[in-house]
Amino acid sequence: MDIFFVLTNAITVACIYGLIAIAVSITWSSLGLINLAYGFVFTFAGYGAWLVAQHINDHPALIAAAGIAMGAAAGVLVCLVVFIPLHDKPNFTTRGMIATLAISLIGSQSFLMFFGPRPKSLPELFGFWTLDLFGVRLTSDKIGIVVCSALMLFLVVRWMRGSRRGLEIRAMMMNPHAASIVGIGIRSTGIYVMAVTGAMGGLASVLLSQTYYIAPFNGLTPLIKGVSIALCGGLGSVQGAVIAAILLGLVEALTNEFLGGQYVLMTQFLFIIAVLVVRPRGISGLLDKAREQ
Repeated sequence: MDIFFVLTNAITVACIYGLIAIAVSITWSSLGLINLAYGFVFTFAGYGAWLVAQHINDHPALIAAAGIAMGAAAGVLVCLVVFIPLHDKPNFTTRGMIATLAISLIGSQSFLMFFGPRPKSLPELFGFWTLDLFGVRLTSDKIGIVVCSALMLFLVVRWMRGSRRGLEIRAMMMNPHAASIVGIGIRSTGIYVMAVTGAMGGLASVLLSQTYYIAPFNGLTPLIKGVSIALCGGLGSVQGAVIAAILLGLVEALTNEFLGGQYVLMTQFLFIIAVLVVRPRGISGLLDKAREQ
């Protein structure tokens, strides 16, 4: 077994699905919404980037920017359709989860109607070069995925720490009730949360399209893996989501190496079950007490 090959594959997978998992954690901890519409956001961004590549320009930077912008737009749409109408209603968590899942399923059928079943492909964003680092050969797509994911996460963290809206989101993540008491608008902040997390999902879609085709139902697997990673790490814990993404990426890489790709979901869910048996609230996350009331 080439341990370095397995590790590079694990890190690459962790970067893509980790973006969605972190988005799920941010949405839950700030808005109290388990957003299952990321399947819709993921596919919407993929088709948006594909349309830009087909009809405007296929420059890699433009395609990536289109995926991010389309993901943010889809996130805002979900906020307007689900979060704002339902956030002050009884059983919001359950209602929001069902409503966002419905958006993902309806969106998949809509994409099938408009684009047909034939998968689409995006141009290579990072070229075909390789880099030898300490005897380990790294391909351009793996390096590009890691760099883009890390840069996106860095920019989101900097924005949340340095901007007024970002500080409002952090306040809601710490204590949503206290944040609303001091005058932080839940609806307006929700739009920013969904736009930022949607942009993260959009970038994940463009990055994953370097390995898989864009298809009407290709957002469901990233949704399942993203939510699973968030649950494994602990809902509301960004650090837990990062740790869980790395561990599950390693599980996927090892499964592909020894058993085959058809067993990936099985081994990943067995790992998640084992973690939740030992730590019911995830690797490092604790449910916000305000969410339990």
